[in-house]
Amino acid sequence: MSDVYVVGAGMTRFGKHAASTSTQLGALAVMEAIRDAGIDLRRVEAAYCGSVYEGISVGQRVLAQVGMLGLPVTNVENACSSGAVALREASLAVRAGEHDVVLALGVEHLTSKFEGAITPDETDLETIVGLTMSGIYAMRAQRYMHDYDVDHAQLALVSVKNKQHAAKNPLAYFKEPVTVEEVLASRVIADPLTLLECSPATDGAAAVLVVSPKIAAKVRDRCVTLAASTLRSGELETTDSDMSFETLTERTANQAYERAGVGPEDVSLAEVHDCFSIAEALRVEGAGLFPRGGYLYAVAKGDAHIGGRLPINPSGGLLGKGHPLGATGIAQVVEVVRQLRGEAGDRQVDGARVGLAHCRGGKTVGVDAAACTVQILVR
Repeated sequence: MSDVYVVGAGMTRFGKHAASTSTQLGALAVMEAIRDAGIDLRRVEAAYCGSVYEGISVGQRVLAQVGMLGLPVTNVENACSSGAVALREASLAVRAGEHDVVLALGVEHLTSKFEGAITPDETDLETIVGLTMSGIYAMRAQRYMHDYDVDHAQLALVSVKNKQHAAKNPLAYFKEPVTVEEVLASRVIADPLTLLECSPATDGAAAVLVVSPKIAAKVRDRCVTLAASTLRSGELETTDSDMSFETLTERTANQAYERAGVGPEDVSLAEVHDCFSIAEALRVEGAGLFPRGGYLYAVAKGDAHIGGRLPINPSGGLLGKGHPLGATGIAQVVEVVRQLRGEAGDRQVDGARVGLAHCRGGKTVGVDAAACTVQILVR
């Protein structure tokens, strides 16, 4: 099995793009990734495209915009993990020796496709009884605060941190920092979660190029090793399910650590799926990056900020950068690649050598999550 390298990364600004389509946004991200890699687009041998609500053949529509026709194109849907799974599939094609240069992209124009709170599928029990995703995470927040003796103000600090980071990111949705008081005073969405603790409906696209060692040798100064890309699906929830810890994230991350030959103590920064403020705590603890029940205390001390012990979501995360579902998993990797190359500007993490990207998507029929991915990249 071949090693895999990321050599090109590109993404659009995340936000509301009323004047652009998902196809146009995807084309912008693809062309930036190709320029960043310094590889002729005619060298690309295959493509994988992640999206959730974009309909039929979105990958082919994007590539037609940039003249990349005739390629084997695979469209991937796996809830919020769609883009991350597209990257995993692209990396597997390179590892297996099937291709030397593969494009992975994610696109979503969520503001034109969805209004109101996102729910699981209408046939799922959670939707039938009226649960939205915000309602599910609100219950998890209540349980976490009870189990670990933290209050809402401590939880709100996650949103404060991520919007501070986003203010340093020119591609992020939110441009201004917020205070704890502003987070707590914003409209309640599902008690205790307020508007500023929920990721916004967002449009955007992101893309990366993954290549074999043969190609990487020619563009070595742009290379970051994709040391692991793991995917697991959830298991059936029972009446004694632990709502304040994510065993699915733990299993997926442990598999990634084993494959990459690193441990959580080696990680320099992490981009995690903070669709809600509580989700960040659940995910960094599940991945072993902070002690169970200790993350919100660490945030209060500045340990998870840029300049702290282990920066979490230096891009601003979903809470600050935005969450165009299909693009999110690729955008996380774009941020990690730029951090490992030392190209992150005002949000640069000093000495970054190992980066982790975690993306978790959806629910289905009583299962704790539809998909969870962990990517580990090494400079």
